[in-house]
This record gives sequence, C-alpha cells and structure tokens, in this order.
Amino acid sequence: MTHPRLEVADVVQQYGDLFLARYGATLSADQRRALRAIAVCRTAALGGHKTQCDHCGYEEISDNSCRNRHCPKCHGAAQVAWLAAREREVLDVPYVHVVFTLPHTLSPLSLQNPRVLYSMLFRTVAQTLQDIAGDPKHLGADIGGFAVLHTWGQQLHHHPHLHCVLPAGGLAPDGTRWLPCRPHFFLPVKVLSRRFRHLFLDALGHAYAQGALTFAGGCRPLASLPAWHRFLARLYTTEWVVYAKEPLRTPQHVLQYLARYTHRVALSNQRLLALDDGQVTFRYKDYQHGHRLRTLTLDAMEFLRRFLLHVLPRGFQRIRHFGFLANRVRQAKLAVCRALLPQQTAAPPPMRPDAELPPAPAASGTGCPACQRGQMSWVETLHPQPALGVKDGQPASWDTS
Repeated sequence: MTHPRLEVADVVQQYGDLFLARYGATLSADQRRALRAIAVCRTAALGGHKTQCDHCGYEEISDNSCRNRHCPKCHGAAQVAWLAAREREVLDVPYVHVVFTLPHTLSPLSLQNPRVLYSMLFRTVAQTLQDIAGDPKHLGADIGGFAVLHTWGQQLHHHPHLHCVLPAGGLAPDGTRWLPCRPHFFLPVKVLSRRFRHLFLDALGHAYAQGALTFAGGCRPLASLPAWHRFLARLYTTEWVVYAKEPLRTPQHVLQYLARYTHRVALSNQRLLALDDGQVTFRYKDYQHGHRLRTLTLDAMEFLRRFLLHVLPRGFQRIRHFGFLANRVRQAKLAVCRALLPQQTAAPPPMRPDAELPPAPAASGTGCPACQRGQMSWVETLHPQPALGVKDGQPASWDTS
C-alpha cells in the first residue's frame, strides 16, 4: 500500500499558525501538544535511523513517529500489541456489539469536563450491562467485555459514544454453568437505555453536588441550581440511544471486527481528498441514507477545530474492561469460562495491522524491499533536526519543539 497523497499533518503544517492565532486561547495543553506532534510526525524534526541492505547496499531512512495517540499515523503498533493480547482471551462463543450514545444536549458540558463525564460514561455503561444481564428476568449471568470510547461522528462533530464488545452469555451466579444468550438476541435495548439514562443522570447530579463540574461559556447558566434542575429534567425526558448489532457467530472473526474500533482517531488520512485554497475535502459515510459515501468540504480552520474536539485528556484510558474481563479477575474467570465451554475448535487467525495505516519503512532485520534477497541492518542513528522537519507551506513561526 502507498502512502496517502494528503495527510492531516499537511493541514496542520499549512494552517496551524493561523489556527493558533484564532483559537489558541481556547485550546487545552493536550490539544496544543497533539497539534505539534502531528505536524512533525515522521519528519527529520524527530530524528530517526538509517538501515542498509547487506546484499545490494540499498539504504532507507526511517523518521521517528510522534507516538501521539491522536495522530493518524501512530496507532498501528499499539493496535497490533493490544489485539495480540486479546487473541488469548477470545472465547469460542458468539460475540455481541452494543453502542451507548450520550445525548447531543450533553456535548457542551462533556467538552468542558471531558475527564469527569467520559469516566462517568464508562462506569455507568458497565454497570448498566452488568445490572440488566444479572437480572434473572433477562440473562441472570455474570458478564464481561470491554468498551472503547469514540467521540466523533463521520463529519467530525462531537458525538461521544461507547462501543462495547462482549461474549453473548455469561457465568451463572454460582460459577458452575455458562449461560448463553438466546440466538440473535442479547439484552432488550429499551431496558438498557432506561437504566443507562438513570445511572448516568444520577452520577451527573452527584458530580454537580460535589462541585466536580466546570461551567463556562454557554454552560455558565447551569451553575444556577434552578437552571441545573431544568437541564436534568429535559435529559430525563430524552430518549437515550442504545444500539445492539447482530452477534458475531464465529470467534475467528472477532479480532478482525475489533480492529475497526480500537486505536482509531477521529479521521484517517485515507479519507482526505483535497486541500485547496484553504478548503479541506474529505470522504464520509452517510449512515442515514444507506451508508452511502459522500464528500464534505470545510474551511481549514473549521476542519482543525472539529478534529481537536476529539483530543482526550492526557493519560485518559479510552479502552476499558469490565465484569469477568476486568484486569483483576480476568485470568481466573477466563479459566472458569473455558472449563465450562466446549473446546475451542480453531485458534483465531493472526491479527494484521489496520489496513488504513501507512506502511512502516523497512526495519532492521527485515528483508530488503529493493533486491528481495538481502537483510536490512541498522547503520546510523539520525538525531532530531527541527529545521528539516518544516515542509513547504509550513509557517516559519510554527513551533516544532
């Protein structure tokens, strides 16, 4: 696969200075850090190394990656490592995918309080699934899974939601049986939606009472208790969207399926189509009209503004496990599950990197891409050279430190 013709980095390099002049005062330190990292990723500004073929002498220079998790070029290695670890945890049962979405009304508040509200989203979704699955009227089992936070829609608007993937069944309360779900059915989404709304708004009210929320700009009126109560009342009468997809029937496909949702960023480089006269055009999928592919053109300032809406607080864990797959009990509970289930018929196929990622340069110890006979070996470390990381069109004042 070839490198994409256009990258998010190109937009940042050409318009980052103007963007900072207009919006810099409103950006968080994390958003500024992401902008800087994307601008210099895989350039001489970060240094790198040179490898050489021991047969034909072919040389290749590999610039270092920024390793910022919001960079479209830098999540491949983390994705492969995470999926390799999950490969050992896949059970020989169908898997279900459930999506929990926060109402649009909560977007301004969650953008001002991302760590508080996104953590609240993880906690209440996990509790919702465990409460309803544990009810004997539904499944009556101890379940486990993982959740991935996405904050974007296809057009880069703020759209926080959790993708939850979990085995379609669970352990009986006494731990002696595996209780499968009914075919083509996991849990009633209406019941999940009501429970989710109740738990989240209860937690939100508690955070308000504890003074854990920040109110600024358009959210400032919510600091008043009567306005806050009216705000919660509207949310209690809003339908909260929970969507359950068709179960995956074979565990061999689970890891490939997971790769669609883990370690993603708001927009991949492959979706970018053009950058002309300050206008960015990219491809998106229109889910309301049969998943048709359409194009959208935005002013470069608006494109960067939307892209940075999805920068998470530093250190925030966007993939979390719960139930019998929680870190503290995972190995013991998985051993019980496997003992209760029939033997797995086939191991999941080895996981490949996300197809949307750019190909990595030839690393030391790999085959030569030129002669196909020799091996590439490290010959030199290249030290960071910030001035060489500046591409044509990048403002001279752009900070590449």
